[in-house]
Amino acid sequence: MPALFDMDLRALRRDRAARTGVELFLYERAFADCLERLALLSRRFARVLLIGCPDPGWAERLEASAEHVDVRDPGPLFAARAGGDVVIEDIWSPPAAAYDLVVAVGTLDTVDNLPLALRLIRAAMRSDAFLLGAMAGGDNLPQLRAAMRAADAASGVATPHVHPRIEASALAPLLTEAGFINPVVDIDRVEAAYPTLGRLVSDLRGMGATNILTQRSGPLTRSAARAAEAAFAEAAREGRTREIFEILHFAAWTPP
Repeated sequence: MPALFDMDLRALRRDRAARTGVELFLYERAFADCLERLALLSRRFARVLLIGCPDPGWAERLEASAEHVDVRDPGPLFAARAGGDVVIEDIWSPPAAAYDLVVAVGTLDTVDNLPLALRLIRAAMRSDAFLLGAMAGGDNLPQLRAAMRAADAASGVATPHVHPRIEASALAPLLTEAGFINPVVDIDRVEAAYPTLGRLVSDLRGMGATNILTQRSGPLTRSAARAAEAAFAEAAREGRTREIFEILHFAAWTPP
């Protein structure tokens, strides 16, 4: 089966965001939620793995709950700035039973084999260890999806523009199948108002979150781009279109 995502391009997109200035507002929202949940546990962890680190300060902030933090990121620049290593979550060889906490923010929605990625994370965790994280959900970016459908209609060709996402109802069973217990999945829908489609795409670039599908389309033709921009503008209220970012927050334990 051909790969769904281009891992080299994923790394390049994250590196571009690191060089030009990463857009952190969604990443920070997800990470802050993780910190709040950790604070409720009143437990200090010996060794932590942080997967996804667009802000090099995140590792230091985790030290409030941890003795030692290892960092992995798909982007070489993000990894280097945090003193960590590069990872592709469904093909790496993690150290066995090394971590009693894993925090994974904003990367697991762009792996080819999510069940395998979760099993590998599970293999890296000790007994009675905690997994906590966030990823994009199935109802992410509805206005962008509608705009791309308008672009396809204008060009007469349907091509992949937006990543497929996992539904919230499917994530808890995947965690259970990977060997976790007591999985919990919450949905956070974040609204942001944009004056133009271009401004939304600019934010996505700043997150390293533009199209990395292996079967992605090329640049839109002028007529397709105009159709997409018009469709996005037609959804506007008072000059701005409200887009929705869906974040799935998940937590689970390894068996004691």
